[in-house]
Amino acid sequence: MRPVLSRAGAAIMTALAVSFVPVATAPAALAGPAQANHPAQAQDPVRGGNDTEEPEFLHLTIDEVTPEYVTTSSEPTVTVEGSVRNIGDRPVEDVNVRLQRAPEITESPQLRSVLTAGQSRFDTVGLFDVVSERLDEGATQEFSLSLPLRSDSGPSLDITEPGVFPLMVNVNGTPEYGGPARLDDARFLLPVLGVPGEGEPGKGTPPVPPDISSPVGMTMLWPLAAEPHLAAGIPGSVGDPVRLVDDELGQSLSDGGRLDELVSAVEFATRDETDPELADSLCLAIDPDLLITVENMTRGYLVVKDPRQPTGAAREGAGAEAAAQWLERVRALAQDMCTTAVPFAQVDLAALTAVGNPQLTAAALTAPADIVDNILGVRTLRNLVWSDSGVMDTATAATVRREQDVTALVAANAVDTNPRSTAAASSRSGGDQPDGDTARVLEPVPPQQGQPASGAVDALLFDPAVATSLAAVGETPQTPSYTPTSQRYNLASDSQTARRQDALGAVTWSALNPPEAGETPEPRSLMVVPPQLWTADGDDAAAILASVSSLLRSGLADPRPLDAVIAGPPATVGTTELDYPHQAREDGTSEHVRLAAADQLPRIESFQAALVPDPHGIMTPARFTAPLREDLLRAMSLAHHRDAEQARAEDAARNRVTQVRDSIDRMASSVMVVSPGGVYTLASEESPLLLVARNDLPIAIDVHLHVDAPSGVQITDIGATTLPPRGSRTLTVPARIDDTRKLEVQFSLTTADGRALGEPTTATVRSNAYGQVLAILTACTGALLLLLAGRRLWHRFRGQPDRADEGYERS
Repeated sequence: MRPVLSRAGAAIMTALAVSFVPVATAPAALAGPAQANHPAQAQDPVRGGNDTEEPEFLHLTIDEVTPEYVTTSSEPTVTVEGSVRNIGDRPVEDVNVRLQRAPEITESPQLRSVLTAGQSRFDTVGLFDVVSERLDEGATQEFSLSLPLRSDSGPSLDITEPGVFPLMVNVNGTPEYGGPARLDDARFLLPVLGVPGEGEPGKGTPPVPPDISSPVGMTMLWPLAAEPHLAAGIPGSVGDPVRLVDDELGQSLSDGGRLDELVSAVEFATRDETDPELADSLCLAIDPDLLITVENMTRGYLVVKDPRQPTGAAREGAGAEAAAQWLERVRALAQDMCTTAVPFAQVDLAALTAVGNPQLTAAALTAPADIVDNILGVRTLRNLVWSDSGVMDTATAATVRREQDVTALVAANAVDTNPRSTAAASSRSGGDQPDGDTARVLEPVPPQQGQPASGAVDALLFDPAVATSLAAVGETPQTPSYTPTSQRYNLASDSQTARRQDALGAVTWSALNPPEAGETPEPRSLMVVPPQLWTADGDDAAAILASVSSLLRSGLADPRPLDAVIAGPPATVGTTELDYPHQAREDGTSEHVRLAAADQLPRIESFQAALVPDPHGIMTPARFTAPLREDLLRAMSLAHHRDAEQARAEDAARNRVTQVRDSIDRMASSVMVVSPGGVYTLASEESPLLLVARNDLPIAIDVHLHVDAPSGVQITDIGATTLPPRGSRTLTVPARIDDTRKLEVQFSLTTADGRALGEPTTATVRSNAYGQVLAILTACTGALLLLLAGRRLWHRFRGQPDRADEGYERS
């Protein structure tokens, strides 16, 4: 029931609402002003939490705002529907809510900072509506508030010009044993693209259209990405179904899933070419890891029971058909729309740079465009690097440099231009480059001393406040690394509807703020950049696309295709310095995961070099080892590193590098010398040793025999030997053994660079040759024969009979 108040009564209630405090007889728990979850009233700039233990009684949630954005054809009244829940330990009486407004946003940072401002900023107020006379513990009561945009006869929001306006719903109540107090509030932004008229045409108040004299150039990236879902540590195969750690991706691709709705929103907004300007403004930004996973799912897939046992028990996945349908829809969209690839698996480019492995870097930055092209059958926009973190340091800029010029998409507050920047750049406030401009980061390098030329690296800038608002949208909101401390707060305190309104206000703000009268109009631009892993649902996506479409149709914005943006010259003459915020390091790949990935890369490369391609087969060394290298990129993914699932993402990353290590261990143990058993008995001292080497891998491999033998055993190196896939080969090893004792000789296989394969095998060897003893006996016998022969000759020479001739002479 809505109370009826006179103007005097309304004024009294207005004064009380600004500073409601408990009465003096309140118990100690209620002795101070009740907090409304405002960081401005606490030391910690995180709305929804403060340093002191204050009692909490009510929680207010915004469920729907009508209209989501106001146009000249909208109803002249704003309606907010929501609910109030008692989260305290006692009943609350006289629960009332009302709508309040703060001044119009005039600077981009206010898009976020106003959401944490004190209540006094919201000084345009409506009347209180009664929600409940008594709200018991755990109870919830819905409400609906309406207030005119403008009115000459009663309370209103007093909005007479287009703009973006912060609104707040304030809830007051009286907790049991306490006095009346402000117990919670909820804030959101209301974009007003035009003020509707009132009354009959020609008689009432006319509508107020927006100023379209300086439209903003609109460019919007539409990300299609997911956290890594492929089970880790499984080498490439031919015909085997892929294994996933869960079936969440299948659900996301199915009707009503996140990825399904992101695609549906674009399909609906660009259907039948009724809004070609919107299609020209959009560019699909696709994670190649997602496409690889989805394409493999179309052929059937398995879901493992335990991600820590990727080759263990598994069940059949349920999303194969949904994956096939979704992939065909994306192919259809990509045929007629700008498409670009993001780095593989949203990898942390700073960690990638720190690892410094050329093959891994190529897999993360060079291969994605080819992967997207091959799967979708299109030619993607090249030479654009969009780091998932939205920031980049100088070392990473050098990593992404190529032979052609490269454009890196970064937040405008992550660069620092030098004094030689153009007037447009130097006139900016707060030291930030204007949104949508480009700035030179690295100058091109001409060829020198046999080194090829390197192109320039330019930074394409986007508004961090707008991107922060978009990142807060969806089921799992996140706060980007580039968001300033003053604009960070606990997003869980806002409803999904409120966060959607904030995003709508952020997207439309630039278009609604043309240059002041008398200023020379300059080309303006807006880069709309959601996070790569965007958890917006269908309602969020549809509302944001509809707002962009309204800007384009009304003349507030013009389409600015992404390829045209990249092709333009940089806005700065001198070189721009990159600013890598500390928060980006906090949100990045952990040192444990990065070092573990770096440790496994040499092992993968050693294996790949040892593998032998089959000219008649499909499997190649690169295909066999690529999944392991990609697993290391997935381990360094930034997916969920900036939201409530950060701890789970870190556990998944650690498991990935562990599984890669274990997989390489299993691969190595699959190539071995078979234990001969018993004792080798050689027929002579130079009889060869016969060994059997086995390869259980599905691809041939070159191995080298390593022998650890005692003295007296000489083994000839037999060089490289190729073992067939899943087969064995007898090794004939030339040997010379000068000892008749039983000797133990250890055999093992290695790669060409000496990395061990399998476990060493020990063989006992015995030779039937007498060796040195036989040689001595032979020498002694020969010497004796020579001595006896010489004796006889000596006697004959002297004419003396020899005893050996006695019998002969008598005869």
